[in-house]
Amino acid sequence: MNNDQPQKACYGPSLTMLFGSFLRLGITAFGGPAMIAYIRKRAVTQKRWLDGESFQDGVALCQVIPGATVMQMAAYIGLKTRGVSGAMVSYIGFGLPAFFLMMALSVLYSVTHALPAVVSVFNGLQAVIVAVVANAAVSFGKTSLKSRKNVLVACIAAGLFWLMVNPMLIILLAALLGMLLNSRQQATLRTGHEIKMSATTRPLLLFLLGTAAGFALLYFFRKDLFQLAVLMSKIDLIAFGGGFASVPLMFHEIVEVRSWMDGPTFLNGIVLGQFTPGPIVITATFVGYLVHGLTGAIVATAAIFLPSFLILVGIAPYFDRLRASPWFARAIGGILCSFVGLLLTVTIRFALNVHWDFPHMALAGAAFAALILKLDILWVVFAGTAVSVLVL
Repeated sequence: MNNDQPQKACYGPSLTMLFGSFLRLGITAFGGPAMIAYIRKRAVTQKRWLDGESFQDGVALCQVIPGATVMQMAAYIGLKTRGVSGAMVSYIGFGLPAFFLMMALSVLYSVTHALPAVVSVFNGLQAVIVAVVANAAVSFGKTSLKSRKNVLVACIAAGLFWLMVNPMLIILLAALLGMLLNSRQQATLRTGHEIKMSATTRPLLLFLLGTAAGFALLYFFRKDLFQLAVLMSKIDLIAFGGGFASVPLMFHEIVEVRSWMDGPTFLNGIVLGQFTPGPIVITATFVGYLVHGLTGAIVATAAIFLPSFLILVGIAPYFDRLRASPWFARAIGGILCSFVGLLLTVTIRFALNVHWDFPHMALAGAAFAALILKLDILWVVFAGTAVSVLVL
């Protein structure tokens, strides 16, 4: 059997099957990128919708385009098996559980956040979130900073992010530095495996027209929601490195630039995001709800996921050509280095929003140690909640 070819049509799932499968996966999608192993088991081993090599191509693609990697993988499998409609139902099915749970938690937060017990819990968990971001910086650093030149790019980016330079400019500079500083580096890229799927140009154009129409309606009838949608879309477009990369950018734009909420409140939104399945970028739902209610939550959620979905649909058929270019790989490497600098900056800024005393420092230290030892983040958050209730 030729493993380079996709599975035969008899294995092709219906749209209903795709939606149901990814809805079930979405309900238990804790652990971020760790869910990719479970998606592979479902799509490759159990259902044989894809072969292993095609699945790995999808992982590579989703790692080098902006957006939440796990969400993108759900869409990729749908795209490979049932075209754009399959990508859409898989994407929506995987993300719905996180959206509904975050909506419920946001409503509950808005009416209970002033209660003393709730304040105590969130104060403790803010220290845990500092440890989570610090661990992410360490993890990204281990995989992205493989030379002194990469460290230099990360340090330059950290300084520029600290000075609040436009994130898009920093990312473009990091891509340029990645290409220039690593011009002699040989890229280890695999070529020759074509991604075969039905044409996506026409459906993509229809999606783009629909998106443009939606933005136009918001601009003429609800400019406040238009501004929210544009901001979330911009964040998603430059969030290379997975869904976690969106959170520091969101913090920068919402807390520091626009002052739509204060730092501790935003940290509380990240805390709630850790209790929901799916990507951490679902924090956008919390932001949208607190700023503009239910409509704001829907608009913010759609805007934070739609651009990266459109990029996936547009790029997937041509990914092999891009991946074969060493300049493309070096540019992506530079961008990922910049996010190490971003995470370092945000760790410091998050820490400045926490009231530090010995119990909070001990809690943050214990959480960081647990994450370094690969303890699941959900258990770290649950343990932090228990400690906050009993001790703080």
